[in-house]
Amino acid sequence: MLHRIVDILIDEWLKQPGEVMAIVLRLLMALVLSAIIGWDRASKRHAAGLRTFILVGITSVFAAICDEFMVSKLEIKVTFLSAANLLCLSTISGKTLLFSSKNQLKGLTTSIALFTDAVLSICIGFGLYEYALIGFVTAIVCMALFPAIESRLKGISPQFEIHLELKSRNLLLDFIMAIREFGLHLDDIEYNPAYANTGLGVYTLKMTAHSHELQKKSHEEIIEALAALDCVAFVEELK
Repeated sequence: MLHRIVDILIDEWLKQPGEVMAIVLRLLMALVLSAIIGWDRASKRHAAGLRTFILVGITSVFAAICDEFMVSKLEIKVTFLSAANLLCLSTISGKTLLFSSKNQLKGLTTSIALFTDAVLSICIGFGLYEYALIGFVTAIVCMALFPAIESRLKGISPQFEIHLELKSRNLLLDFIMAIREFGLHLDDIEYNPAYANTGLGVYTLKMTAHSHELQKKSHEEIIEALAALDCVAFVEELK
């Protein structure tokens, strides 16, 4: 059904390699779809925003168009420009990943979104409009709906992760004894050296609520109970 609609809206000659109108159409389509994905990332104040996604989309389209021309006119069997485009993008986006001062990995979703944008744009560059649209709708639904679902699942999980600031590193044992009394099991603990000169003992902890009563409480209630401890300067859940 979708294939018929696209054939009605787009004449078959627009899909032929080398046609100027086909190139313009592919660039415009990639620009619009990339801009929408980029707007979603920019609205959440991520480093890679509108212009970055548009440039990735346009570059990927041109790489696919050049590969298509070389395959059809020069009889080259390997679409190496599209492959090189994805490889370079993977390298660049991979270097944008970083850990925050709270040991949280930042930029992973944006890095994957850039790669998705490139793949969809390559589909557009090869004239696979239907596949690009299906992939685009799927990606937008994923980015729009799944954060709320993911947050809900994390909220009801007995396992959670916190950023903890103790008034002193010497108070860590007191904190561990206190959470055991609460019915919490310490799964993992990592010292954060970013706060080494502040006098605070700062850690990232993974914990599991073992007691039946504690599992009935929300993460917010547990965090409030931890914040009320005398040894705690600040505590928050890592989402």
